[in-house]
Amino acid sequence: MRIQVTRKVEIPDPYKLALYRKAPELGPRILFFSGGTALRSTSRKLIRSTHNTVHLITPFDSGGSSAILRKAFAMPAVGDIRNRLMALADQSVQGNPAIFDLFAYRLPKNLGQEKLRAELDQMADGRHKLVRRIPDPMRKIIRNHFHQFLEAMPRDFDLRGASIGNLVLTAGYLTNRRQLDPVIYIFSKLVQVCGTVRPTINKDLHLAVRLEDGSVIVGQHNITGKETAPLASPISDIWLTGGLESDAPVAASIRNKVRERIAGADLICYPPGSFYSSVVANLLPGGVGEAVAANPCPKVFVPGTGRDPEAVGLSVADRAALLRRYLTESGAPEGADILGYVIVDSRNGSYPGGIDRAELDRMGLTVIDCELVTSGSAPDLDERLLSEMLLSLA
Repeated sequence: MRIQVTRKVEIPDPYKLALYRKAPELGPRILFFSGGTALRSTSRKLIRSTHNTVHLITPFDSGGSSAILRKAFAMPAVGDIRNRLMALADQSVQGNPAIFDLFAYRLPKNLGQEKLRAELDQMADGRHKLVRRIPDPMRKIIRNHFHQFLEAMPRDFDLRGASIGNLVLTAGYLTNRRQLDPVIYIFSKLVQVCGTVRPTINKDLHLAVRLEDGSVIVGQHNITGKETAPLASPISDIWLTGGLESDAPVAASIRNKVRERIAGADLICYPPGSFYSSVVANLLPGGVGEAVAANPCPKVFVPGTGRDPEAVGLSVADRAALLRRYLTESGAPEGADILGYVIVDSRNGSYPGGIDRAELDRMGLTVIDCELVTSGSAPDLDERLLSEMLLSLA
């Protein structure tokens, strides 16, 4: 006789949370389509309960020191990848805090190139204080990457404000036949990353958007409203382009490895972050929507709170509809299961465009309205509450 045992599920689910904390190595495979820093604190919370999260990261950043690296080496952006690797690193392992400090360090912006090159030489030779703190064999591996970068670095390369972690990852990219996966794997093992971090695609591409006023903007750094003035008109479309000099759309598809990651997820999350450049950008490559639709696991949208310069005037329902649109354009069959839940905090959260519960209901989406924002986290989501919610749904 088959006996079916049922129990009342609470959200957050204390039974699941206790189980995951006891054995995080067996925790759920929550997959995030992510980019930027919005999920960094939540990632640090999640590793206490699961070591199996998957982070598909946008490699399209075109501002700051990433712009200099991308121009010099015609490569994808690695800054957000480095950021997420460090957020997921096991800080209790000897040497990891020292690597974290090194990777987070940026060369000064107010020094001349000769002094900056001398500081980089110190790191390569192991004489720099940040490198001396790192135990072997990690120190030797990192020093080798410094030497490799210095050999490849163009004479006119501008080191002002350069992220050391980005330079190290760039060296690994160049010495591994311009592939990111090998160097990500090496450093994931070195610092015992409790999860999987991968670029959505391993190509040197950029973002372009068309605004409602008809103008076209190319380059992620021109879209976010952080390095330049906020957009003068709302975004009506976004696509991939082959460079900053052209707005011509290019086709790109995810690799089988990425498909497999999506297929193996226990929960798929469209998380908080800059809506177009961090979340939607991940959904643009061909095959993403098809892979999401093929996985029967729950799919959850957690809209960010507060003002997003990329999503001015968009309600939560508007953003949910756009997620569905771009997932369909990247291969999801019409009417497929690509988004089922929307998580909001209508009481404490700020959604400048409104939530529009009636439209979410019309779209057939299940709205989970719960506490996600605290007095200490406002206007942002509280990372503990968010992580507990996602773990409960997985």
